[in-house]
Amino acid sequence: QVQPMESGGGSVQAGESLRLSCTVDLYTGSSYCLGWFRQAPGEEREGVASIARHGTTNYAESVKGRFVISQDNTKTTLYLEMNSLKPDDAGMYYCAVRYGFWSQCPLSDDYDLWGQGTQVTVSA
Repeated sequence: QVQPMESGGGSVQAGESLRLSCTVDLYTGSSYCLGWFRQAPGEEREGVASIARHGTTNYAESVKGRFVISQDNTKTTLYLEMNSLKPDDAGMYYCAVRYGFWSQCPLSDDYDLWGQGTQVTVSA
């Protein structure tokens, strides 16, 4: 299966916005979760947001109200709209795929397929 591919990272100032994209190649008809994760230097990878095939979303407390995860109608692109960015939001952002059904997709990092990441830098 094709590895997810992220894009859209960059350098912004605090308070600005970025939109990340991730192209995914999903098995037709399968239930799945798509997630965004991030990892800052010296820190463990953490879950940021997830979305199930049926549309239910899940957000880390630190990004609720600021970030929005979505998927396009063709189910081939995953997005993460990041608003009011803070320096603590900086890091490498990864998208990931996990097959199976969950009423709400987890933010734990035991996903099946991972992209190579896109870097987000936020200056104060």
